[in-house]
Amino acid sequence: MARLDTLKAKAGERALFLRSFVAHPRLVGAVLPTSRRAVRDMLDLAPIPSARRVVELGAGTGVYTGELLDRMAPDASLLAFEIDSRMAAELRKRIVDPRLRVVADSAEALGAHLEDGPADAIVSGLPFTSLPLAAREAILDVAQRALAADGTMLVLQYSPLIQGELERRFGSVRRRISAFNVPPAFLFACTRSSGAAVRGGER
Repeated sequence: MARLDTLKAKAGERALFLRSFVAHPRLVGAVLPTSRRAVRDMLDLAPIPSARRVVELGAGTGVYTGELLDRMAPDASLLAFEIDSRMAAELRKRIVDPRLRVVADSAEALGAHLEDGPADAIVSGLPFTSLPLAAREAILDVAQRALAADGTMLVLQYSPLIQGELERRFGSVRRRISAFNVPPAFLFACTRSSGAAVRGGER
């Protein structure tokens, strides 16, 4: 019975994700949520257990959210952005954790919601290459400004085309491929080099 309930829950998540994809294909970017294997591969690229403030961009059905909370310290905080209000509301109901705050807003508004200081880790599953150019640049710029000097931004994409834009903003960009995801996922870990300029201002 428990297994049946789990299967029903997963089916419900996939249906919600698919509806969101149909309504906003350029914002969702995939028909199915990212696989748990790819999520774990990506989160392995940053020291999540030692992060005090974590930001998630494009929380969706929570495939990153749950794994992040499992890895985070008891006194850490997670600020999760999801522009689809239905998915944000479902995520609030499904994952109840005092460390989690779900914001139904665009990731472009990150600066207005990050009140306690810069983020030690930013995790993004947003489909940057399918976003309008202005939105993509705005989100990457605000994320760079919001990242702590020794922080890491993790980015999952289904193509390597974003790498050049990441390299223009960050001092170091590492890439690996999660081959078992469908389709295969490109994982990027971005850090700022010491003294690197921040677009839109100096930190």
